[in-house]
Amino acid sequence: MAIDIARRRFISALGGAAAAWPLAARAQQPKVPVIGFLHTVTAEVGAGFVAAFREGLSETGYVEGRDVAIEYRFADGHLDRLPALAADLVRRQLALIVASPTAATVAAKAATTTIPIVFQVGVDPVKLGLVSSFNRPGGNLTGVSQLSYPLAAKRLELLHELVPKAVVVGLLADPQNSNNVEQITDLQQAARALDMRPIVLDGRDVDSVFANLAQQQIDALFVTASTYFYIVRSQIIALAARHNMPVIYESREFSEAGGLVTYGVDYSAVYRQVGVYAGKILRGAKPADLPIVEPTKFELIINLKTAKALGLTVPQTLLVAADEVIE
Repeated sequence: MAIDIARRRFISALGGAAAAWPLAARAQQPKVPVIGFLHTVTAEVGAGFVAAFREGLSETGYVEGRDVAIEYRFADGHLDRLPALAADLVRRQLALIVASPTAATVAAKAATTTIPIVFQVGVDPVKLGLVSSFNRPGGNLTGVSQLSYPLAAKRLELLHELVPKAVVVGLLADPQNSNNVEQITDLQQAARALDMRPIVLDGRDVDSVFANLAQQQIDALFVTASTYFYIVRSQIIALAARHNMPVIYESREFSEAGGLVTYGVDYSAVYRQVGVYAGKILRGAKPADLPIVEPTKFELIINLKTAKALGLTVPQTLLVAADEVIE
């Protein structure tokens, strides 16, 4: 009888130990690092950016759900939400934060001086005070800087070449985007150099803008780089078609959605680079030692179908120079 009791106690103890083994094993497994991803657009609009970022991250050996976790925060175009979203990420003790574009980067920088930040901005990060220099950023930030303002002047030249008879050009501006101010100033100077008369338009009410284009005798439209315009691009493109207005935009997503012409950086390549830098930091690199990357690839995309609908004949020089012609 004593033997049976001892046997039952042993089996019971063995069962308890076996049940505890999986818990112990899980406790010994290292926790995966967590990345915070902060962006100004909506999750739907930013899906392509996220996919390119993951691709770059995987090049360094980190796959989401396996080697790393990602906490996503999207401001849905409401820039005033960014400080709270950045603060929320900082409280989660992240390995690093990815911030894009400029407004999100500024919010992330204000929220932490210790967590590494990898950014994608359209301005000079030294001039904005994000880093000390391009080669030696210093501090906890590094990333990719695409030259939006010089590119804006080039876009205007392309619009002039495509629509040489255009005299009055409307500059669709975002008054809630502080970076837009400098961009508009550069564009006004570039327009006058091309003997074009620039008119600045408040793009936050695009319906009203297009309704008044004829009254203002605007011949062509230039859409500045802005999170808001990226989010509402389908609406802008539809209005441009309805009002028979030639428009130039900043990135291929506009042309793919039916926009006439775009010229700018390859955002897929930009976000892949952000992913690569994030992976390097997870492997021990310091943001202070990773030089700021400047894109070297710029894309000219022409939507020939839209050009024909507008009655435009695209110069052969532009067709030859285009990286892609959508027919």
